[in-house]
Amino acid sequence: MALRQSMERPGLGGSGALLLSEPAAAGLKLLGAPVKLTVSQGQPMKLNCSMEGMSEPEIHWMKDGSLVQSVDQVFMPISEQHWISFLSLKSVERSDAGQYWCQVKNKGKIQTSQPVWLMVEGVPFFTVEPKDLAVLPNASFQLSCEALGPPEPVTIVWWREGRKVGGPTPSPSVLNVTAGVTQSTVFSCEAHNPKGLASSRPATVSLQVLPTAPSNITVTKLFSRNASVAWMPGADGQALLRSCTVQVTQALGGWEVLAVVVSVPPFTCLLRDLSPATNYRLRVRCTNALGPSPYADWVPFRTKGLGAAPASAPQNLHAILTDSGLILEWEDVKPEGPMEGPLGTYKLSWAQDNGTQNELTVEGTRVNLTGWDPQKDLTVYVCVCNAVGCGPWSQPLVISSHDHSGQQGPPHSRTSWVPVVLGVLTALVTAAALALILLRKRRKDTRFGQAFDSVMAQGEPAVHFRAARSFNRERPERIEATLDSLGVSDELKDKLQDVLIPEQQFTLGRMLGKGEFGSVREAQLKQEDGSFVKVAVKMLKADIIASSDIEEFLREAACMKEFDHPHVAKLVGVSLRSRAKGRLPIPMVILPFMKHGDLHAFLLASRIGENPFNLPLQTLIRFMVDIACGMEYLSSRNFIHRDLAARNCMLAEDMTVCVADFGLSRKIYSGDYYRQGCASKLPVKWLALESLADNLYTVHSDVWAFGVTMWEIMTRGQTPYAGIENAEIYNYLIGGNRLKQPPECMEDVYELMYQCWSADPKRRPTFTCLRMELEHILGHLSVLSSSQDPLYINIERAEGPGGDQASNGAGDGSGLGAVGGVPSDCRYILSPEGLSEQPGQEEQQPETPVSEGQRLLLQQQGLLPHSSC
Repeated sequence: MALRQSMERPGLGGSGALLLSEPAAAGLKLLGAPVKLTVSQGQPMKLNCSMEGMSEPEIHWMKDGSLVQSVDQVFMPISEQHWISFLSLKSVERSDAGQYWCQVKNKGKIQTSQPVWLMVEGVPFFTVEPKDLAVLPNASFQLSCEALGPPEPVTIVWWREGRKVGGPTPSPSVLNVTAGVTQSTVFSCEAHNPKGLASSRPATVSLQVLPTAPSNITVTKLFSRNASVAWMPGADGQALLRSCTVQVTQALGGWEVLAVVVSVPPFTCLLRDLSPATNYRLRVRCTNALGPSPYADWVPFRTKGLGAAPASAPQNLHAILTDSGLILEWEDVKPEGPMEGPLGTYKLSWAQDNGTQNELTVEGTRVNLTGWDPQKDLTVYVCVCNAVGCGPWSQPLVISSHDHSGQQGPPHSRTSWVPVVLGVLTALVTAAALALILLRKRRKDTRFGQAFDSVMAQGEPAVHFRAARSFNRERPERIEATLDSLGVSDELKDKLQDVLIPEQQFTLGRMLGKGEFGSVREAQLKQEDGSFVKVAVKMLKADIIASSDIEEFLREAACMKEFDHPHVAKLVGVSLRSRAKGRLPIPMVILPFMKHGDLHAFLLASRIGENPFNLPLQTLIRFMVDIACGMEYLSSRNFIHRDLAARNCMLAEDMTVCVADFGLSRKIYSGDYYRQGCASKLPVKWLALESLADNLYTVHSDVWAFGVTMWEIMTRGQTPYAGIENAEIYNYLIGGNRLKQPPECMEDVYELMYQCWSADPKRRPTFTCLRMELEHILGHLSVLSSSQDPLYINIERAEGPGGDQASNGAGDGSGLGAVGGVPSDCRYILSPEGLSEQPGQEEQQPETPVSEGQRLLLQQQGLLPHSSC
């Protein structure tokens, strides 16, 4: 085995060859010397590794000890025992620099090739750029700048207001401005190396000045001897505010009472030792390193007296008519705070429409009112007083002249117990009589009916048998469930009346899915013409249904009734499964049958199912386009899904995706839903920040969930935020963390995902924008597929989870069918692990000469000489 290297012209990229061979009797041996490549930034680079002595080896590319996660890997056979692997980088970046090698597992041992050291050259990039500063006038300061290659050396040139400052200096460089500046000035630096130059960000050096006066000065709390003050600071003058001064004077004399200096922030102050019931005024100024700001305008205020009048009115004022007069009662009032002082007497005011009015001072909460005219309407008020004054009047109590009973109070007045006692006694007597009757009847009843009459026939008891009720041993007594029997609103009944399907019209079949809260079953639905159509039936578990669950379940179904879009699941109907008498029916939602089930299960089967299969990138993007189309339709109808995820998207036989489960899935699944406090279970790993924080759901929160769904699709059904508990998700997101870019995900696709996870909901893209961008990416992929070298896998025989050919879905142009007419022993690797072919799907190919397409590719790599044969 020999190691070979080929280099292209400088600046146009490079390629290196790493060769592995296995002699007939020995293990793998590595020959050759290490290879060093230098490639210019932005140029393409190709590496290849050749191996002999194994059939269908698993060749993996490594970089700095880690597996290379790149889709641009191809390996092909030259013969049955000779294979070549290629690694292509279309546009080399600085992050691609490092040590590369390929490795293969042979008889339980890992063999590695000699490494290739890749160095990426380009214009300098900055590690330190000059920062904005705020300085005192004519004070010295420093600015720093640092940039790296390769290639080296890197020199720094400083600029001030568009003019050079001195000559080039080696990187890193520090600019000392000893004379300072007298006005705002812009500085920048340039980094030079043999490849060119790069310019840093502009840094603005501003002058520090005195701060401006504070604003919005407010006395927030007032007491007799204290007052709290708050204000908004003015501009800080490019220097940190250190303190603020609050000056207080008396309003009349104008002499200063006190001046309080407080550290800031916060911009608040407590004024102490003031005089009660006194007029004051105050003003504020703040200080930075240069000095104090001007004072703000004066703000007047007045302290409270030593006490305050009561702030509450008596409650529950009511009247009781007696032989001696009219008794008025009310609830006692308690002081609300120490400022009110102790409460004293109550004051009662009453008036009649004949002009008679009077006031009484009462010690306590009860008074016998005399001197009023029973023939006139009476209006009564009451308030509580203390040493400072009286509080507000209570609500008026009006006693009509026609109501001689005078009962204007609440039901717990002193005579309200009489009817209650009478009612209780009546109920007890009635219950005792019924119990006696039932006891006598029970004596002549058997378990199954009445056996003996109470009359005697010819001196002996007459034996009869009358069954207490009829019984059916096959099934319990059932009552047909209807919308009327559920007690739902008339509005909901009207919406569902035309989609309600009697349970006799369909027959339940095999179980399709089952969870903690319910199940999905296949069913045959009878049509009007007598034919049957296959449908899917979702139902809640029988032992956890409450009336509120049924109401919610049917409301979600009513929403689905209005939808009509090829990528939104259409409601077939709603049915109620009757149960034994006295038990609530089981609600069922009938949906179209989707052959491939939910998208999440399909993605998992493609990756870790019993027969894994490859899903081309075009197919995955097509799934995203379909979901975006469906969500665009729903958002145009002002419908918020609130639970968008791969598990809630259904995959039809033609491989198109429909958005489904508008709130119904949380009754079927349980693992992805988490209960926050007393709230209902929530799919927290799909929820936007504002939904987690404030339980706020909008079309923008649906966009966030769509981004997570895109991530699920690109990872073939992996769990988002693996290893992070549901209760920790909010803190993880609020810290700026997001889902990482999947290994095989294109930059354009991940950029769309990341935009969906913006903390500001208004900065997230709309579903229309997402659909258009994804369609553009899909169209670009289709163009690339049609123009690539014809080295692709023919996956027409790859089987999906249901045993159907994956090529059934090729009608959408997603690339599931054959792409090129290539011999079947050539494979295009879409993932680092490769695409495993199933045993028995393809006959063992004998060793054949290299095809023309393979020969051209090998000649381009320099591994075969140019020849016409």
